Amino acid sequence: MELIYVTEAPGYALAKQSVGVIGNDGFSALYFSAGTGGQIQLSVDRGKLDEATCAKRSVESSGSGEPVECERDGDLWYRAAAATHEYARAHEGHVVRISADAKLVDRATLRRAAEKAHRADNEELGKVLPPTGEGAGADEMPERGDLPPVGDGAPNNDVGADG
Repeated sequence: MELIYVTEAPGYALAKQSVGVIGNDGFSALYFSAGTGGQIQLSVDRGKLDEATCAKRSVESSGSGEPVECERDGDLWYRAAAATHEYARAHEGHVVRISADAKLVDRATLRRAAEKAHRADNEELGKVLPPTGEGAGADEMPERGDLPPVGDGAPNNDVGADG
């Protein structure tokens, strides 16, 4: 639970279906604006970020090999590569990153989201994570609509040997 973070950004809401694990035990969530179509990616993973490593670590979603520009901005690092920009902060052995497409989310919005990023408290965990424990079985899973009502959900392979 130490790597589960949440944030706030005016006009953006958590896309619950985006919440998940990155890397071995990191955390990721996407915040979406219906008004602008912009997306803000919050990710937390183990590691460090400092002046020596800032330009060496790729910017989220920019693709590897893109040169990274790093700039200190208070207690945050502003980082940009290709069309993606982000704010990052090292905290207790992990790095919290807030990234977005630079054309859809301006730097001020991104910075506010980075400043608001914090470890989720118990109430926020309940809103971000799927239900667990008693009563959280398959009968409470959302209806997908694309699976057959019987069987294991595998596609129908009754086509014969020649396809």
